[in-house]
Amino acid sequence: MRSTAFAFALLPLLALAACGGGDGPAPLDTKNEACAWCRMAVSDARFAAQLTSPGREPRFFDDLGCLRDWRKASREPGPWTAWAADHRTREWARLADAVVARSATVQTPMSSGLLSWASAASRAADPDAQGAKDVPASELLRPAGGAK
Repeated sequence: MRSTAFAFALLPLLALAACGGGDGPAPLDTKNEACAWCRMAVSDARFAAQLTSPGREPRFFDDLGCLRDWRKASREPGPWTAWAADHRTREWARLADAVVARSATVQTPMSSGLLSWASAASRAADPDAQGAKDVPASELLRPAGGAK
């Protein structure tokens, strides 16, 4: 009897976890994810970004420009946490803490030219960063509603 009550008490927590309610980024499936803005496949992890929020499915983007445009146009209330892939390592980094730049020579999926790195050291080690101009991450996070 006690184990049945315990199982029912855990049910809401399990449901929340299944909806992507964690604090970190969700794993990217480059074979099956579509961009929440342009609907193209998110097939190149070097340019990927995502928004997460407790209890919601993550929103994936194939280009940082798509994340920016979705944030500006979206009427979905936050709070959202924005993540961007490190262009060199493909590891997720919180966008608010990332180094972001616009490259005139790297072709991004939707031609924004926006690249991100988890740190200045990662940017310095990436040959694609040559000549890229800094962009404040805050420019990509201007909402409609509350990305961190």
